[in-house]
Amino acid sequence: MSNLPDITRALDPQRADIYFARAQQTLQHAGRDALATMEVFTSRGGVLCGMKEVHTLLQRVLPAACEVWSLAEGDTLAPKEVALRISAPYSSFGLYETAILGILASETGWATAARAIAEVAMPAPVICFGARHVHPDVSARMEYAAIVGGCATSATPAGASLAGKRASGTMPHAMVLLFGDTRLAARAFDEAMPADVSRIVLVDTFKDEAEESLRVADALGEKLWGVRLDTPPERGRVTPDLVKEVRARLDQAGHTRVKIFVSGGIDVARVQLFKDQGAPVDGYGAGSAISGAPPIDFTADLKLINGQAIAKRGRIPGLADSPRLQRIIIG
Repeated sequence: MSNLPDITRALDPQRADIYFARAQQTLQHAGRDALATMEVFTSRGGVLCGMKEVHTLLQRVLPAACEVWSLAEGDTLAPKEVALRISAPYSSFGLYETAILGILASETGWATAARAIAEVAMPAPVICFGARHVHPDVSARMEYAAIVGGCATSATPAGASLAGKRASGTMPHAMVLLFGDTRLAARAFDEAMPADVSRIVLVDTFKDEAEESLRVADALGEKLWGVRLDTPPERGRVTPDLVKEVRARLDQAGHTRVKIFVSGGIDVARVQLFKDQGAPVDGYGAGSAISGAPPIDFTADLKLINGQAIAKRGRIPGLADSPRLQRIIIG
């Protein structure tokens, strides 16, 4: 899959707020257009994401000799900071305000949530497991945003490839259940997978997690990269004490190289709990805490028309002081 953003839907006029289409029709009917400068700013702080996609969109719609200024993908935004400035004939970009704001709002929200978890988890990596919590039309963009925010990679190839990464994953409980034994499932996985796929085995399906960890460690030996603990709420979830026990028993049996990966309801508070209690977690899988993050609203205002400062009531006419903006080459 190409890592270039697919903006087909963003360019679809049926996905624009209809009042932008009606404004375009009215201005065209009246023979009225102007060189307009629009600034896009954020409602609150966060990790900017989606700007590369917006650049691709603008490359498709803006005529030559237009100017675009923006912050970079992954920049940390201050509240009310201008992230994007477009100077072009209004007719060339006005219809796409809905798409521009939606791209930035959603992806910045996801990236910001991922950053919060990744910072607490450091130096342990976080993998985004959130694709199952959103519609497949947006799952890859969500995972890409999570990686921009700080996740090491994501669970689906579609999302990981957008960020130039390789997807990461172990095995589902369904596979272990079908084999009827975790050790049998682990051996079959080892035989089926190419050498460059890490052998990480899910160990909470049938037996005690510590017991299963020892069984698969003995079965795979040096091939075993790690075990994943995903104990459900019905069994008390994964706790710091459980992680400590699994680590101790693996070490006592000589399996000191085997890593412990934790998933299931992982968010900032859960990661902080593991850190505070000294649980030796080597990696986390976070899902809905990222995919369910609220968007960070962006607003677009016209600030110049044919070089003259202008603004709606309540806003200051003219360009905002935005020293961090960098000029982008469009076309």
